[in-house]
Amino acid sequence: MWVQRSGARYRGGDGAGVETRHAFSFSGHYDPDNVRFGLLVACNEEHLAPGAGFAEHPHRDLEIVTWVVEGELTHEDSTGHRSVVRPGDVQRLSAGGGVRHSERNESDVPLTFVQMWLASGAVGAEPEAAPEYDVVRGIADGTPYALARAEAVLHVRRLTDGERTALPDAPWVYAHVVRGEVRVGDETLAAGDAARVTDARDLEARAVGAAELLVWEMRAEPVYG
Repeated sequence: MWVQRSGARYRGGDGAGVETRHAFSFSGHYDPDNVRFGLLVACNEEHLAPGAGFAEHPHRDLEIVTWVVEGELTHEDSTGHRSVVRPGDVQRLSAGGGVRHSERNESDVPLTFVQMWLASGAVGAEPEAAPEYDVVRGIADGTPYALARAEAVLHVRRLTDGERTALPDAPWVYAHVVRGEVRVGDETLAAGDAARVTDARDLEARAVGAAELLVWEMRAEPVYG
């Protein structure tokens, strides 16, 4: 298990109301030893001031999963979807052969969300597959959310003080603490910290106070070329 603390994330942003904290190599921050973990190639903590956001931009061959921590995220894409995503909702945009989208904070309060990108080519997806969009409103605690185009499952856990949850027995497990504190093995993880685990057998996460945890269960790596 390797733990990345919140303060060790790469810092980015546009200086105009967008502050980003990257878990992996991203944009101008390149580290050849930190380009991915399993299928996960990005886990960005985004902080958007009221009125700030990302103008329309393209993606392809990615599963883009978004979890709002506080505030409201307005999403629009080139397939005609427009949604407001709130805390407790899981948003997925499967880019397929190509899609364009924009993300903004159109409210008058700050917005914080976690956005995770997973490579979708590992299961032989068609290179020009049509984009797909999905929102699960108010996903229940413990409900797994499986990606159709990648061998990955997201587990959302909202834990009470002392509550335990077993980590998935999968080749790659990524656990991101959204809020509160969680004890994993000999490590205590605070909000924004994440653990990358390659052998999670018999490993549990235990809440220290109330906590919210996102856990990725991954059973493949990207296939390129």
